[in-house]
Amino acid sequence: MLNGSWRQKAIVGLPAILLAGCSSIPADADGALDRAQNGTLAVGVSEHPPWTFVGPDGGVTGREADLIEGFAEKIGAEIEWHIGPESVLADAIKEGELDVVIGGLTSSAPWSDKMALTRSYAAVATKDGQTDDMVMGVPLGENALMIALERHLAHEHGEI
Repeated sequence: MLNGSWRQKAIVGLPAILLAGCSSIPADADGALDRAQNGTLAVGVSEHPPWTFVGPDGGVTGREADLIEGFAEKIGAEIEWHIGPESVLADAIKEGELDVVIGGLTSSAPWSDKMALTRSYAAVATKDGQTDDMVMGVPLGENALMIALERHLAHEHGEI
């Protein structure tokens, strides 16, 4: 009888355990992608031509601005631009005040303790003959936002 009772509990309990383990993956620790979809995407911008330019009126243009505008359109978001130096933007994204940081960041940017860097979406030659991998920054732990942005970047560069 003990054996039958154990089986019965296992049959009832196993699906409950399996369902408890099911969640939306990838997930965002703070729901950045969910908030941005059909809402506002807070983008930090450090001026770094030709990747980003900031006009006298505060308007943002450049290659990365175009990429982010396309991403925002794809997720139905309006962009709220925040202009500043990389160090200030890195602190702001770490504090949850920004969703994305752009401005000519490379994979060797010193901000990996404050933001997650996307995989490289472009490689550019430097003056010394080396190559820099261009990236963007997202908040640490915001995996769904990271993957959605990386997919957009890959699509824009013909990778998918």
